[in-house]
Amino acid sequence: MAHQQRLMERVKAILIEKAQKSIELAKQSILQEDIEYEPIREALCYFMEEVWFDASHPTLLSLACEAVGGDPDSTTAIGAAIVLLAGGADVHDDIIDQSMAKDSKPTVLGKFGTDIAILVGDALLFKGLLMLYEACEPLSKEKKTAILKLAKTAFFEIGNAEAQEASLRRKLDLNPDEYLDIIKKKVSVAETAARMGALLGNGTPESVEIMGDFGRTIGLLMTIRDEFIDVFEMDELRNRYEHECLPLPVLYAFQDDARKKELIQLIERKELSQEETQRITDLVINAETSHALVRYMHLLIKKENLRLRQIPKCSDSFSLLLKSTLEDLPY
Repeated sequence: MAHQQRLMERVKAILIEKAQKSIELAKQSILQEDIEYEPIREALCYFMEEVWFDASHPTLLSLACEAVGGDPDSTTAIGAAIVLLAGGADVHDDIIDQSMAKDSKPTVLGKFGTDIAILVGDALLFKGLLMLYEACEPLSKEKKTAILKLAKTAFFEIGNAEAQEASLRRKLDLNPDEYLDIIKKKVSVAETAARMGALLGNGTPESVEIMGDFGRTIGLLMTIRDEFIDVFEMDELRNRYEHECLPLPVLYAFQDDARKKELIQLIERKELSQEETQRITDLVINAETSHALVRYMHLLIKKENLRLRQIPKCSDSFSLLLKSTLEDLPY
């Protein structure tokens, strides 16, 4: 337990060190806007100060830049833009999924309603796009074009993935491999952030590819981990059952017909005892398919660590981030 605690403390330290400047710049930039209608201003403040803490994308930018020999501080402005863009996409995603709360806190949708949430998401996207364009202005034409194209491609990919996922909501016979493919598309911004960082650090084409692959892999691993966490959160699990696709480990557990039948009967109940809640967790976490999914994560990490040997700088940080995605998962 002490080792695990030290591991997470080290990960948290990396995230704070690498992302704090971008996060603060993002907050300052959006909250200093002259927004006349108080409910929108209040909702923006709530989202940026109490809900949204996107440390992963600016951290990937900074680490990738540093790893190829660049100055990590050169990524601050673009990191702030990505924080706002990802935040806008997240608010709109909550509307699509009808997510009223996350991590025991109301979402903007849950606290302020649909109309305000749409407008808050719009404001974050517009401001993020403007900041990204302004941050790219001092760059060479080639680098500016490459970064803007990366951003466009990533957010289009997310939009396509979200639309595909929405078309499959409440589909209890959904092939888990199909849903895993959607997840791989949804982490495109993580890949893009790492690629942008390597470009800003003047990395070689090969190093840009390696960093991009790392970004996609760590994004996928973090998302699969979140899918496991949602199995333990009964409110989130029930919301996903009613309005979204079920968590990936549940979909894999559904491949066993008896397990699927019992899980559906339990999830559909309005009230669950502590024993029934634990039974849901046990049915999913103890399934062989869940162990196979974690073994898949281990394989991804092994492959990524081997490839990262070509870029030895920041190797400890990369290895730590990869390892942290496995903490407390079944294996």
